[in-house]
Amino acid sequence: MKIGIIGGTGGMGKGFALRWCENHDVMIGSREAAKAEEAAKEYSSLAQVQYSTIKGKISGKDNVTVSKESDVLVLSIPYENIDAICSQLLPNVRDDCTVISPIVPLTKTDLGFEFISFKDKKPSAFELVHKYMKNKSRLVSAFHTISEKKLIDPKLVLDSDIFVCGDAEDSINIVRQLITEIKNLRPILLGPGSLSYLAEVATPILLNAMIKNKMKNPGIKII
Repeated sequence: MKIGIIGGTGGMGKGFALRWCENHDVMIGSREAAKAEEAAKEYSSLAQVQYSTIKGKISGKDNVTVSKESDVLVLSIPYENIDAICSQLLPNVRDDCTVISPIVPLTKTDLGFEFISFKDKKPSAFELVHKYMKNKSRLVSAFHTISEKKLIDPKLVLDSDIFVCGDAEDSINIVRQLITEIKNLRPILLGPGSLSYLAEVATPILLNAMIKNKMKNPGIKII
């Protein structure tokens, strides 16, 4: 399976690439192909040290090429960039491509981290991405509460639950499988895409709890 990561040169993109290249071909996306290629070389070197055998490879390409060639496309981008990026890239995505949104409408205020959709009465990240999808059922919301610092170190066990929201069963199953391929992560289905705000709002809750209680890169586990 070809997994493309838009924003692949960032921390989350690096983490996903290092975790999934063990079994899949991963394409790092950037506005500049050269920057993506440089990151891909770095990630490939790190992966070779980590794994005894690697079935996939990591390559770097421009965002448009990645969006065209991916079986699964991860949007590792800020909320405020959704309109600019998705309007350009999502029209290029194949109808059978599963698109994953880990995006959170988040802002830092004097009170702490707040959920933009509630605070400023703006759409959820899922809603914004959804309007640019050709095959709207293939959008899945997931990975909102994963620790970036832990994700980028494949030696660390994450041991947490990942909330999943979506509308197409086959796309949901693909995402659930990718979650379980990261050791000790467990997918928890919350419902259809219209309930994605429930998964997104978990991020500011977790961040505020982390800061106020001096926790170190916590996750969420339902017991």
